[in-house]
Amino acid sequence: MVQTGAKAQRVYVLSVQQEFDKACGRETHILAPETADGMPRLNEKAMRVYDNMIAEADKQGLRLILPFIDHWWWWGGREQLAAFYHEKAEDFYRTDSKTFKAYLDVIRQVITRTNTVTGRAYYDEKAIMAWETGNELEDTNADFLHQTAAWIKKWAPHQLVVDGTYKKINSFALTDPNVDIVSNHYYTNADNNHPGQVTQDLRAVGGQKVYLVGEFGLLPADQLNAIMQSIVHSEVNGAQAAGGLIWGFRGHRHDGGFYWHKESTGHYSYHLPGFAKEGEANQEQAVVDLVRTAAAQMAGQQTMAPLPKPEAPLLRETTSPFAINWMGAAVGRSYDVERAASPTGPWTVVGRDISDGVNEWNPETMVLFRDDYRQLQLGHTYYYRVTAKNESGRSAPSNVISVQHSEENQPPVVTLEPALTTTQDQGVELTASWQDDGLPSREVKVGWQHAGDG
Repeated sequence: MVQTGAKAQRVYVLSVQQEFDKACGRETHILAPETADGMPRLNEKAMRVYDNMIAEADKQGLRLILPFIDHWWWWGGREQLAAFYHEKAEDFYRTDSKTFKAYLDVIRQVITRTNTVTGRAYYDEKAIMAWETGNELEDTNADFLHQTAAWIKKWAPHQLVVDGTYKKINSFALTDPNVDIVSNHYYTNADNNHPGQVTQDLRAVGGQKVYLVGEFGLLPADQLNAIMQSIVHSEVNGAQAAGGLIWGFRGHRHDGGFYWHKESTGHYSYHLPGFAKEGEANQEQAVVDLVRTAAAQMAGQQTMAPLPKPEAPLLRETTSPFAINWMGAAVGRSYDVERAASPTGPWTVVGRDISDGVNEWNPETMVLFRDDYRQLQLGHTYYYRVTAKNESGRSAPSNVISVQHSEENQPPVVTLEPALTTTQDQGVELTASWQDDGLPSREVKVGWQHAGDG
């Protein structure tokens, strides 16, 4: 993200355990207490991923805004936290509830956690710019915010606090000494997804706090650009927005392609550095470019800088030359695949301009590259490497992997319905199926034998 001009990013909330997790194979961040009146527990496996994210952000110079709990249920939020104590979702905002007590303890556990990668406590992580009370906590009241913000500052006195409310600017947040940033989210269902909301909110803030547009989106690119330019240029009595973040971005999968999400509006997650063809219906390239342009403008530049050359992708081990995948480079637009008979070459390009930006990528059924069966000899070992490309140049080659070609096309297993006897030459339907062996160049030939008079 830093390579496209980003300086800070907001991450989605910590997830809370719920009944769907096992079926999804999902590791949630916050687990149920071990006893009825106990406090929630952090899931070590999920938090180690969080550790890595923070460590990598620090390495890249990216600053993070980290919200705690979601107002909504789908990721596991206040409703699921309340269910641990047989309370209702609205009890989350009651400061005398068990749910609120648990929420505060989650905050303590997270902020005081020692990062397993860096060895530092989270409250000492420079990459963590701000803690946000939560995501779209639209029922935030003065007592809830006052206690929460003070609690965060107690454990993280050198990091900032964001009032994670929604649809409004809370007047009590503007006078709370422990709140550093106020934010709003712009969406059509909130009737605020327009450029004028920036000025309206800046007037409400009155320069008393830093103002951030934490999310906006789910609009055509031209309307998103109008809002973004308002964020960049609007000013009320000398006060301007600190920035704005478009919903939403998802990164590369480890084993190829990108993570993705599709909203009810039909909009997909955006992927960097933007894919004009694969993301055409999503106007992906236009949206990525308008964000990059705004980031450049806020840094005092007129236009966005050229992308750097990509870093080398990471080629994954495989047992088949027909299932070659790699973790893409951060700003790679396409990839070339090379094959050799030895690990040092000479190398032959066997795949050109391969994109990993396809939406709805499914690593269980899709592969980035299948070699040509006709060019391979059974029993031979082949070596592969991949290079990333964009308009600024090529990356260094990836790591090299070796694959022995030991797969033969297997005869299909054909199953027909029970034999039929008929005096008709037409109108009889027979169905057949075959077991796909996963190799390319599948071909099915059908032959009929006519027996009888005539």
